[in-house]
Amino acid sequence: MDKILLDTSFVYALYDHKDPYHNKAREFTRANRLPFLLPDVVLVEASFFAARSGGTLGQVRFLDGLWAAAIPFEPIHRDDLPRIRTIMHTYADSKLDMTDCCIMALAERLNISRVATFDRRDFAIFRPTHCPALELLP
Repeated sequence: MDKILLDTSFVYALYDHKDPYHNKAREFTRANRLPFLLPDVVLVEASFFAARSGGTLGQVRFLDGLWAAAIPFEPIHRDDLPRIRTIMHTYADSKLDMTDCCIMALAERLNISRVATFDRRDFAIFRPTHCPALELLP
């Protein structure tokens, strides 16, 4: 499937003009021609960061941006939980967070090899079952 999964670090960089990766994220969004897919678990994590930097109004601005972007959401299914757990257990020494493991499991289930993220460390160490490695963008 030729789509790009979005990680929290990328989504938040788009939202926050002060984020060091903001311009890079915007440039990539403008130049990219593949459809984006937003894992629903990213919403909560990104909303937390928006609230931390801008309070409730920051979250409202974040939601406004999501609405305007019209990116389709992809839910985590109950059947994804065993794979998420396996990923967390396999990479326990690396202390991957649950959102990242959910994105990794989604990538496998949906046969997606591209992830837009600025979290290079966590996604670079992961070895998916459906491809040699995830392609980390931008």
